Amino acid sequence: MLDPMVDPVLQELVNLCLKLGAPTADLAILGEGNGSARAREGQFYVKASGFSMSNIGPNGFSLVNFQPILEALEGPDLSDAGVRQLLAESRAEPDRDPMPSVETFMHAYLLSLRDINFVGHTHPTPLISLLSLEGCEEIARKRLFPDEIVCCGPATAFVPYVDPGLPLARAIKQSVESFIDEFGMVPKTIWLQNHGLIAPAKTVRDVESATFMGIKSARAWLGALSSRMPLRPMTQKAIDRIHTRPDEHYRQRLI
Repeated sequence: MLDPMVDPVLQELVNLCLKLGAPTADLAILGEGNGSARAREGQFYVKASGFSMSNIGPNGFSLVNFQPILEALEGPDLSDAGVRQLLAESRAEPDRDPMPSVETFMHAYLLSLRDINFVGHTHPTPLISLLSLEGCEEIARKRLFPDEIVCCGPATAFVPYVDPGLPLARAIKQSVESFIDEFGMVPKTIWLQNHGLIAPAKTVRDVESATFMGIKSARAWLGALSSRMPLRPMTQKAIDRIHTRPDEHYRQRLI
């Protein structure tokens, strides 16, 4: 139910996190996962530390200033205490808002990109299984079925495991910038080795479609690998064709 006293953008973010955090979805449990949304000029909402996505409300998010967080990405390394102090000081309303998640840095970077208004980050069980296998980086560049291309793009950006927080945000930035150089677009899905999934997008619906189709893909890969039969992913020619077809772009807008 919409609360007329809550910023509509924040309400969209709450609804997104509740959907991604639903126990039946198996995408996040306890305090796992987080989400964010671009707010008014120079600020964004991000899930606060310690809240569960399964029952989160508007009070589970912090309004954060972009500038100090983005500056930290380009600055020197920080101690754990320094990170905590910076996160506390970056809050737009420190007397009211809870402490932002340590993943605030990656959310700030992704939301600073063109046409990215929402970010969903989850820890889906099937995908973590896949991301724990040798060769998962190669899998990120392959596609098994057409709708995976439509919802998740022609490939997935991959980030080797690094410590969550500022180091992870910097690794994500490097991976995304390489992806943009190669494909001319922001990745629709980002895989974090031994960690989980990020879906940055323009709309909540796009975050949801990339997330849930990405999980279907992980299940398909696990099934194919467990069969021990020779794998036959889609060819690059087929991927490129679907990625550029006008009818698929139209259908993508409807999904």
